[in-house]
Amino acid sequence: MIILIGSQKGGCGKSTTAVNICAALALKGYDVVLVDSDRQSTSALWATDRLKNKKLPVVHCVQKYENIRETLFDLDKRYEYVVVDAAGRDSRELRTGMTAANILLIPFRPSQPDLDTLPNLQNIIVQAKDLNPNLAVYGVITMAPTNHVIHEDDEAREYLKDYPEIQLLKTSIKDRKVYRDSISEGMGVVDMSNSKATNEIQNLMKEVFNG
Repeated sequence: MIILIGSQKGGCGKSTTAVNICAALALKGYDVVLVDSDRQSTSALWATDRLKNKKLPVVHCVQKYENIRETLFDLDKRYEYVVVDAAGRDSRELRTGMTAANILLIPFRPSQPDLDTLPNLQNIIVQAKDLNPNLAVYGVITMAPTNHVIHEDDEAREYLKDYPEIQLLKTSIKDRKVYRDSISEGMGVVDMSNSKATNEIQNLMKEVFNG
């Protein structure tokens, strides 16, 4: 199965989402490969750091840019799960990845600059489905405030009702320090002891893979 993590804006937790999905899959014993197609190489550096800790389940990693379609099909034959971290913009990697993926997961913050990217992204999704009609598309709110007094999460959910191509997940990923700490150690939050963050990732996994 090919899962593409992509958006049209940087800083939305895209790489964080990708590596945490990989860590969760690896912890369950699945054979998983991470494809870093973002030249910032955040995910690839995470995978390198992870290999240094022999106690952690292995996550294989390759870097591939430009047209990634055939690479994804090839990796899909050799691994149970292929998780792709695409560049945070309207890129060739994002577009070609959509034509191969089983699932597109779009992380976005509950902020107007992030929401403003959705109209164009929905157009790209419609075009991709001409070539890949079975592509399942999910949106997940990331870096959401932990303060319940702030209602940005609810406002973003209301906004997404106008974008039927994107199925918004019930799970929100909160803005927690543990996500940043885990990446610096080559870990996912499932490898650590923060129950709230672990529950967020586990709930995300249930929705994406059982939906």
